Amino acid sequence: MSGEQYRFGRYLPDEQIPPEPERVTDQVVQRFEHIFEVDPDRMATHFAQQNMLAWDTKRIVAARWDHLDAVHREFADEVLLVGEGPEPGPPSTSETT
Repeated sequence: MSGEQYRFGRYLPDEQIPPEPERVTDQVVQRFEHIFEVDPDRMATHFAQQNMLAWDTKRIVAARWDHLDAVHREFADEVLLVGEGPEPGPPSTSETT
């Protein structure tokens, strides 16, 4: 969410209309930075679409990041970032022979 902190309990009408989607591929659109969604027109052929307010989208995404952080804290020994490997450790026995 572009570093923007979610403001719980603050409802401003001018912030509720989501921005127009930017096409990423023929099947994916993006309304907010780093938030991708299936093209609603494509989804409408199978499922009735609902209008979501901007604050609700941001609330759901913030909750998903919180959940992912909690899972990492509980279960992950380390988190690898794309393009980066793990911290170099001591060589394994197969590497020394």
